[in-house]
Amino acid sequence: MKESVHLIMSSKHAVVFTGAGMSTESGLPDFRSAKDGLWKKFNPNELANVHALEHNREEFINFYRYRLQAIQSYEPHEGHRILARWEKQGLIKGIITQNVDGFHHDAGSKHVMELHGTFRKFHCHSCEKAFQPEQFFNGMDQCDTCGGTIRPGIVLFGEALPQDVFMKAEAETMQADLFIVFGSSLTVSPANMFPILAKENGAKLIIVNRDTTPLDDMADYIIRDHSIKQTLQEWDEMIKG
Repeated sequence: MKESVHLIMSSKHAVVFTGAGMSTESGLPDFRSAKDGLWKKFNPNELANVHALEHNREEFINFYRYRLQAIQSYEPHEGHRILARWEKQGLIKGIITQNVDGFHHDAGSKHVMELHGTFRKFHCHSCEKAFQPEQFFNGMDQCDTCGGTIRPGIVLFGEALPQDVFMKAEAETMQADLFIVFGSSLTVSPANMFPILAKENGAKLIIVNRDTTPLDDMADYIIRDHSIKQTLQEWDEMIKG
């Protein structure tokens, strides 16, 4: 723990990367988990894609209303808030996240790169007119301008990552002298290239994840026996001195 804290305090450009494990500690189910109730009601593999949006519209809308309701039932945990505070203090420069729940923003983080988009924004699939999550949740699923389907601002299976966000995340990663991964299996491409890119550019790598990852051999420090929240709380206490 002390070595990790020393790296954080001595770094000039620390970048954080978060995956599903960051959100599950808030209670939010990982929708890829077979144990999750989501799989009992829906099959995400069949519905989380453009084909479903265009050809199975009703089920697509029901699925995403269910997901939005699930997200709105939870909130950021103390770990999210610590990261937001560290950003204000200059200890970290930004957060790259695979998560779409918006918890980093809700906790107060400003420089967040959401690789897979966010449920905090909705838009028309046809004309891209913006809508609020509340409008979608309360029954509005058709654009009042062109009649297109309203969808969440997330990356569906088969869609490319938003190029502007990806390039911003790439630039931050290349500047990093410390790259910290929280709660990612590091198996989803191309997101898992960021820790590799950081290491190639000379950064130290810390991985905090319950399970092993394919990049563990590259890591300078690995933490598996503490939750993300517990790790961040302990680091924060040590930084405060």
